[in-house]
Amino acid sequence: MKIIIVDDDGLIRDSLKLLIELEEDMEVIGTAKNGMEAFELCKANNPDIVLMDIRMPVMDGVLGTKLIKENFHDIKVVLLTTFKDDEYIREAVMNGAEGYILKNQSSDSIIESLRTVFKGNVVFEKDIISSIKGMLKEENKKEPSHFNLSEREFEILALISDGLSNKEIAEKLFLGEGTVRNYITNVLGKLWLRDRTQLAIFYLKNF
Repeated sequence: MKIIIVDDDGLIRDSLKLLIELEEDMEVIGTAKNGMEAFELCKANNPDIVLMDIRMPVMDGVLGTKLIKENFHDIKVVLLTTFKDDEYIREAVMNGAEGYILKNQSSDSIIESLRTVFKGNVVFEKDIISSIKGMLKEENKKEPSHFNLSEREFEILALISDGLSNKEIAEKLFLGEGTVRNYITNVLGKLWLRDRTQLAIFYLKNF
């Protein structure tokens, strides 16, 4: 997978680059100091994932995420930061980030998070998920039937919001992976949504 690293701290950029390039399936194709530079690199290099800090000069990671996701639907954005700032988290998620992880994680955890996002899943730490639920929850909870969702479709939607992969959902519900994919396709169609990130946000907002 091709990765761009974005951080205004040169030492962090270099450290992450060394860490990622130890992995045979990963390649750092560029580094940037802010969200605008990241956007320009995306135009020139078409990465799979942008690993981006939140607080940066010129353009922060939240606006950088918005710019990238509005123009490149296939590029995934993972925000890596030391800050658990509720407003940053809310904006990042609403702008389409596929992951929000903290820099104090182990190197193995960061690498695994990148692989998880590359496979099409979302990655948010458990405490961050709790914050998101509190911020996005609507005052009036809705029933799955309000959106024409079956009990099984709702169950799968909830597991997606917890960050489970198709394989993990299949094992948990004793279903085939193909069956899970079919359910997800149906749910996307019913809710007029594009991908798993939007499904996760939809669940957190409405249930």
